[in-house]
Amino acid sequence: MNRLYVTSKTLAELQTSLTERQRAILQTLDRVRLATSLQLERLHFPDVTRRQARRALTRMASQRLLLRLPRVVGGSSAGSAGYVFGLDAAGARLLAPDVRRRRQPWNVGLPFLAHTLAVTELYVRLVEAHRLGHLELASFTTEPACWRSFSGAYGRATLKPDAYVVARLDRYEDSWFIEADRSTEPASTLMRKCEQYRRYWQTGREQDRTGVFPRVLWLVPDRRRHDVLVSVFGRQPADTWHLFTVTTFDEAVTRIAQGAEQ
Repeated sequence: MNRLYVTSKTLAELQTSLTERQRAILQTLDRVRLATSLQLERLHFPDVTRRQARRALTRMASQRLLLRLPRVVGGSSAGSAGYVFGLDAAGARLLAPDVRRRRQPWNVGLPFLAHTLAVTELYVRLVEAHRLGHLELASFTTEPACWRSFSGAYGRATLKPDAYVVARLDRYEDSWFIEADRSTEPASTLMRKCEQYRRYWQTGREQDRTGVFPRVLWLVPDRRRHDVLVSVFGRQPADTWHLFTVTTFDEAVTRIAQGAEQ
């Protein structure tokens, strides 16, 4: 397939013709990196048919605003709702004109893809909850922008949560570090991650910057994995138990809406 070569003239033309909806789609993919057709439809096409939404996404891909990955989510029978999109060259350069090169998510592996789309799904559900008035989504930041570098007794380290969320309900504001767990890592890895959160908490850097330390919310697929995480938390020092909580992915929005102090 011949792909449009992105020239300065092409970018200028796209810039003047870009609709608010198209710009919002680009901003979403800049935030979450990857999203399925259906996730983008739920976020940005509430007022049109699915066929119209798919046609709009296909056009953006032909303009190199979006990159459609060759891998289909859900198998070959998933249809166009199973396509996965990221930013292509034109879309990336329109959002960040000074960044000439950006790594494109073309040959991503299945574990990375599934994990990234799980984080995107959390974002979509939080936006839907925001629209319904169940909470106010003040901020949703994904990696690497949500990472935290710090120094401690073990030298320089980087804490790498999957997302950082700030949600408001009434007059309260809660912040969360999100860990999207897919039951692929052993308990020893989960233990080390908890220990790193504890070390970062002990530096006081986050508290100095924002006034609070975010609650660490682990999202798991089922009750069995839930119990594994509870066991891991129990092996942390008692004064850090309040840092961690766990819920199933399907209950994530409800848990966030309840507040970090629950």
